[in-house]
Amino acid sequence: MNNDNAGFSDNDLSTLEAEIREAVAQGTHVQDTVRRLTLKAMNAQHIDLDALQRIVAAVLRGVHDGAQQRLQLVTNQAQAAKSQIGEAVAGLDSALASFAEASKLAVQEAASQAKKFSQTELSRTRSDLEGLESLFLDTLHHTAAGAQGLVADILHDLGRHAQNNGTVVGSQIKETLAIFAQQIASVGHAQMETGASLAHSTADFVSKIANGVVAGMHDQSKNNKS
Repeated sequence: MNNDNAGFSDNDLSTLEAEIREAVAQGTHVQDTVRRLTLKAMNAQHIDLDALQRIVAAVLRGVHDGAQQRLQLVTNQAQAAKSQIGEAVAGLDSALASFAEASKLAVQEAASQAKKFSQTELSRTRSDLEGLESLFLDTLHHTAAGAQGLVADILHDLGRHAQNNGTVVGSQIKETLAIFAQQIASVGHAQMETGASLAHSTADFVSKIANGVVAGMHDQSKNNKS
């Protein structure tokens, strides 16, 4: 993952935040919509942990603002807001898991062709992935701390639940890192370094997952850990 986030701008973040806000406020297909929009934002050729943090923060700002709007529109405020926020956070969790899965699939594809990515890129990407669940939980906590009233209570509850019970992205990261460990430890006698970039290959798989070409982490039972 490189720092050259081509095609990734503050305007893109503003658009993402607005689309998430609208999805949560409308309350229709929230989880799928948040997952799809988040994966779309991740579909850049070069994306690193800092860029992911900006995406996660934008999504959660949209969730917060959309939930505030939702509270003004519905009769059963508490239950409706809890449902919409919960679905939105689950969609974000699933999208992050799909990103981690895309890295795994990229490495597995290279291995199936008796190739491997460079040790430097594997190590750098592994380091980023190791911090991805913490990034998700920390940003969720930060968003909750900046919220007020019912929205703050719901976000804090979701954060505690995720911290205590684990996340979809956390489970996927463990699986992905196991594959990375195999590649990093490989002696490489039967493998040659692929000329492709792991970041580019990951982005390709993110796009495939987002478009349904690869199944991805989209099992509802895994997404709803409540």
